[in-house]
Amino acid sequence: MFKRLGETASIVTIEVDGKTVRARTGDTVAAAMLAGGIDHCRTTPVSGAPRAPYCLMGVCFECLVIIDGIGSRQGCLIPVRDGMRVETQQGKREAGR
Repeated sequence: MFKRLGETASIVTIEVDGKTVRARTGDTVAAAMLAGGIDHCRTTPVSGAPRAPYCLMGVCFECLVIIDGIGSRQGCLIPVRDGMRVETQQGKREAGR
């Protein structure tokens, strides 16, 4: 569904839920996940329904993920860096995480 226009940026590799995802330098975590075929960033605390990035500008909080062990990070605002570990967030953020 999402297609990249030109390949001029350098490539970095991130890990999302144990899956290796290639991203371009300058991509956000949410954009890299979408381009990598990952269809949701989190699940809701009440029903467990999957939620995908919506606004991609930091307003809606649908793109919350765990980045390098820190939960409730807005994936649409965090640029990727090589070796980053990302996990989809299941329900609410756990205390101390």
